[in-house]
Amino acid sequence: MVMSGDTNKCYFQGCDDCPVERVSWYNVQDFIRRLNTLTNLNYRLPTEAEWEYAARGGVRSKKFKYSGSNNDIAVAWKVGRSDLRTHPVGQKAPNELGIYDMTGNVFEWCSDWYAAGWYGVSGKENPTGPAEGTFKVMRGGCWFYDSAGLRNSDRECANPDYRYGYIGFRLCRTASK
Repeated sequence: MVMSGDTNKCYFQGCDDCPVERVSWYNVQDFIRRLNTLTNLNYRLPTEAEWEYAARGGVRSKKFKYSGSNNDIAVAWKVGRSDLRTHPVGQKAPNELGIYDMTGNVFEWCSDWYAAGWYGVSGKENPTGPAEGTFKVMRGGCWFYDSAGLRNSDRECANPDYRYGYIGFRLCRTASK
């Protein structure tokens, strides 16, 4: 077990297949440090650009509004259809890369600091966020968002200390350490 004790008490209990939620960005950094030590691998949060590229289907993209479809009901747990809670992963359709739940269920922390309008001033090829800031980027929407907030292009942010029942994370792994 990577984390032990009371380091995380999910808001929604009793679902081992549901995404971890109610973790701050800093909680995730602690988890990643411990996981990397245990596995001798290099896990990390994706950058915002990496997250969006994966959500849009990468080189297989069909230019859907949501991750895997233009029909949000097919790919997302959202307000009006979520019973106002998280759901087990993999119950909705995957995107073009076979990745599940990038739309809805829980927001996912990214490694970048947030800046409004950042894409307008950043580089165009695999940009990273600003070097510092107040808020961290979250992507993907969550179980209480409507269709507009679930689009692949929607950008949100939160204080990195926040822990809510609608914020989780997705890891990626760098090939070499």
